[in-house]
Amino acid sequence: MHAVKPAHHTLTPIAIMAMALLREDDMHPYEMIRLLRHRRDDRMVAITNGTFYHTIARLQRAGLIDEVGSDRDGNRPERTTYTLLPAGAEAVRAWLRAELPRVDRPVEFRVALAEAHNLERSEVIELLRQRATELDADYAEHRTGLAAARADGVPEQYLIEVERQEALLTAETRWLHQTIDRLADPGYAWGGDPKPHETVYRAQREAARS
Repeated sequence: MHAVKPAHHTLTPIAIMAMALLREDDMHPYEMIRLLRHRRDDRMVAITNGTFYHTIARLQRAGLIDEVGSDRDGNRPERTTYTLLPAGAEAVRAWLRAELPRVDRPVEFRVALAEAHNLERSEVIELLRQRATELDADYAEHRTGLAAARADGVPEQYLIEVERQEALLTAETRWLHQTIDRLADPGYAWGGDPKPHETVYRAQREAARS
């Protein structure tokens, strides 16, 4: 008999983005899609209507979100509004804890970083420090391999992709250590109200509803 995986193990980046929106307020899927696109969150993950509605259905079946009502605006189809359940909020946090330290899932990390504010500052710092340890090891291994290839006389034309990867690792390693230092500064705002800039937030919601 196979053990049942924890809820967060089966979640996709789109599911996390959907539940993070519901942390802000109850919404219907159409508004959620429009809001994600308005905020340009679709730069991280491709969002199609079919996939998004399927994701919402899966989250409801899993007991992570639930319906709280429906409405109809003029001749438009009836729209069902969803809310985030406590199990969903905890699943989001568990997913973030699993993905923030990993260095082998770039898409998931981008979404986890965007939603990291759902965790306490101290926890995010610790998770990113774990990631930094892994990234530093990868960087050192990569540089050693590149140096060995050059010492063996491998022509530069065959090392173009390897050099690019070295540049990316250099930049990300530097950025990550700087970011950890910034987060450790008490003056760096963190957490609190999921919609702190009320005027901007209301404008985004109105644009998504139109």
